Amino acid sequence: MNKFELKSAFSPSGDQPKAIDDILQNINKGGKYTTLEGVTGSGKTYTMAKVIEKLQLPTLIMTHNKTLAAQLYSEFRGFFPTNHVEYFISYYDYYQPEAYIPRQDLFIEKDSSINEELERLRLSTTASLLSFDDIICVASVSANYGLGNPDEYRKNVLVLELNQTYSQRELLLKLVDMGYKRDDNFFERSRFKVAGDVIDIFPAYFDEEYLRIEFFGDEVERLTKREYLTNKTIKELDKSTIYSVNPFVVSKERLAKAIDMIEVELDTRLKELQTADKLVEYQRLKSRVEFDIEMLQATGMCKGIENYARLLTDKKPGETPYSLIDYFQAMDQPFLLIVDESHVSLSQFRGMYKADKSRKEVLVEYGFRLPSAMDNRPLMFDEFIQKADHYLFVSATPAPLEIELSSKIARQIIRPTGLLDPTIEIMDSKYQVEKLHDEIKKTIKNGDRVLVTVLTKKLAEQLTSYYQELGLKVQYMHSDIDAIQRNHIIRELRVGKFDVLIGINLLREGLDIPETSLVAVMDADKEGFLRSRTSLVQTMGRTARHKDGRVILFARKITDSMQYAIDLTNKRRQIQKDYNTKHGITPTSTTRSLDEQLKLETYDDLYNSRQKIEKMPPAERKKILLELNQAMSRAARELNFEEAIRLREEITKIKKL
Repeated sequence: MNKFELKSAFSPSGDQPKAIDDILQNINKGGKYTTLEGVTGSGKTYTMAKVIEKLQLPTLIMTHNKTLAAQLYSEFRGFFPTNHVEYFISYYDYYQPEAYIPRQDLFIEKDSSINEELERLRLSTTASLLSFDDIICVASVSANYGLGNPDEYRKNVLVLELNQTYSQRELLLKLVDMGYKRDDNFFERSRFKVAGDVIDIFPAYFDEEYLRIEFFGDEVERLTKREYLTNKTIKELDKSTIYSVNPFVVSKERLAKAIDMIEVELDTRLKELQTADKLVEYQRLKSRVEFDIEMLQATGMCKGIENYARLLTDKKPGETPYSLIDYFQAMDQPFLLIVDESHVSLSQFRGMYKADKSRKEVLVEYGFRLPSAMDNRPLMFDEFIQKADHYLFVSATPAPLEIELSSKIARQIIRPTGLLDPTIEIMDSKYQVEKLHDEIKKTIKNGDRVLVTVLTKKLAEQLTSYYQELGLKVQYMHSDIDAIQRNHIIRELRVGKFDVLIGINLLREGLDIPETSLVAVMDADKEGFLRSRTSLVQTMGRTARHKDGRVILFARKITDSMQYAIDLTNKRRQIQKDYNTKHGITPTSTTRSLDEQLKLETYDDLYNSRQKIEKMPPAERKKILLELNQAMSRAARELNFEEAIRLREEITKIKKL
């Protein structure tokens, strides 16, 4: 096994050494569930990294949203630069699942836009899990959704070895069966091209490299990995394994069996609908499924193939579907599953199955899908919570569920930086907008940032507009803004494009903006989910990375939730203050360098300067495409997904010419 090597200029301090020991002792003695309760800014991510290094176990880190996943991915890549750190989130820029609303007789067709770079990262994850054992994968809730059978995925590979004999015709047919397409004119990911005895393959999960196979007759004379842009040889290979372009790609035998099963299920379901005199549903289902069968027979794929996942993976009705966790299990060794911000993540995992089930039941009832589509589902919570060998729940405010499950609660209250929990001030909510304006002016005068949390999307937008009219640089963020745009907004706040970010519950868990010295909670006395104990503690924590951090609660009265959050924050503040006095520590703000992923690069000139591009020779046009592809890959690697999408659109424009 390749060793996990943690690279960091820091060493455990404060409460970290004891927390790490408590976690390791519980896991090493066979404890399945452990909880790490760590205050904001106490270095929970570093503690997680040290635990991975000490255990030397493959690790899946899951959290409830893409923004946190991107942040964690960036941090763990820095901690483990020599190991395989992978990123697995939904590959959709936009996703509208198919649904039917009976009362309106309205069918909503599935609509989506796939981000090619995120798709590559997902494929890189599944391929790495079957190739390496030093894997750390950061994933969102997407990891709980269905994937193909890892054993089938492993079988359906192409293994190439130097000096071995292969039929070139059979090799090319195998590539086609695996989902690759031949394109001798434009070479890109998931494509291959042939020139005499040379075959170039661009694996679906590679970034800026491709494989070249050079034959002498039917013998592989040379096997190399080459740079996509320059064609320079990067590495001479003795052996290489190529995986399919899609985890749902199966062997011809498995596909033929699945098609037979679809036909049998269709026949049974049509008889049921006919007996119930549901002629519209009968005709609807018959035409849809028969078309899918024809597509599967002709191409091996069809739109909505995931709805036949149970039949393609040979699972029984109701049986647990395959997910990313099964790829960890396929490694045949213990692994660790870390749930970050567990107080939110676990409850979200619990709700995923019920929401999916209610939508699918309607589709099946009205003849849009076969009953087996119900088994294309996320994991039930009871399935998820039993799959891993060891679980580590991480949160500043663990919920009762984690506490009850865990045989050990490790606590991390002391911050290595000596930072104190923020001071808390309660202001009368009468004229709160005007009062907040004055406090914002004081804060930004010192070069700091401000986070404001309100109760509704409309309030966030209206308050943003009002403050902009008063000359403040303000932006809002809520659930209508997609994950990629959220990352972009946070980057712009950190680099100083604006000073104030207004949101709802998106300003809570895990948001790491050390430049923030003021958090304002509007209408803090309005009891409910957004002003619960957990929400208030988490929101206050957003300013715990600044030495001058403070919180203003606008309220007419002090609610039970407010009192709990105030008491807990003051208690933790006193513990840290006593520790600082004892050890002679002066609090210093957390620093997080504005590294390359925060540079807002633009490549507009690259496309706009070629206004007569349609008259260019094909070779010049291809050169521009290569430059844009390289820029797009670089932007995606730096998690600047908005820029990557824009570059992809430019590439599409040129391709259409």
